[in-house]
Amino acid sequence: MANIIEISDFSAPELDVYARLNENQLLNRHEPEKGIFIAESPKVIQRALDAGYIPLSLLLEKKHITGQAQGIISRCQGIPVYTADFHILTQLTGFQLTRGVLCAMSRRPLPDATAICAGARRIAVLENVMNPTNIGAIFRSAAALGIDALLLTPACSNPLYRRAIRVSMGTVFQIPWTFIGSSPEEWPCPGIHLLASLGFRTAAMALSDHALSIEDPRLKKEEKLAIILGTEGDGLAAQTIAGCDYTVCIPMAHGVDSLNVAAASAIAFWQLR
Repeated sequence: MANIIEISDFSAPELDVYARLNENQLLNRHEPEKGIFIAESPKVIQRALDAGYIPLSLLLEKKHITGQAQGIISRCQGIPVYTADFHILTQLTGFQLTRGVLCAMSRRPLPDATAICAGARRIAVLENVMNPTNIGAIFRSAAALGIDALLLTPACSNPLYRRAIRVSMGTVFQIPWTFIGSSPEEWPCPGIHLLASLGFRTAAMALSDHALSIEDPRLKKEEKLAIILGTEGDGLAAQTIAGCDYTVCIPMAHGVDSLNVAAASAIAFWQLR
């Protein structure tokens, strides 16, 4: 039986998770086992449920109870389903409703890098990529183009931030990922050594006079390859590039020197799959 609760008190603490807590508060760094994230839209929520994430509550327009959220509600028996007409929901301070349905879900412990790389042949490593939109777009490309796992350095934006989840269309729940190390000191040298110990050759995507073209056949012949992409603007750190087996670039035309990291990732994943 669905637990439908019509919203009448906009200050109810149960609604804080949707409207008044920022991403860092949801992440709950001091007690990560209590961390929460927000999944948005029926398709994304379904993918999170399919991946085994535990729903805590739903917030949706009333019309969706018997509409596009019907299947989700049936899968989330027993949790609160907060609802109201759209013009009432917009009065909830800080609240933005996209695609009609939101779901608060529990985070879960992340696996270690060794575990998610077991059996992988193509992985991507993101170094200090801070824009959630780019994180989401990279995950979507990785899932679509055959990347087996994603590793993120500790300074990266969290893939379970609401915007990253939305841009990824829920593929953050479909492809294995974790952080490589828990502090900045664990990247690049310790992290690159870990990848080598797991049998990966490393390809730094970077501009260099000595870089190989991404079309170089040696790259596709590698049995296990880690594609390493750098932060927006500055790209990969010099120490990272120096520690990798290859430096690789995408040939450019019309004097363009580089692409946005999300666009570059899609090309690299397709070419090196």
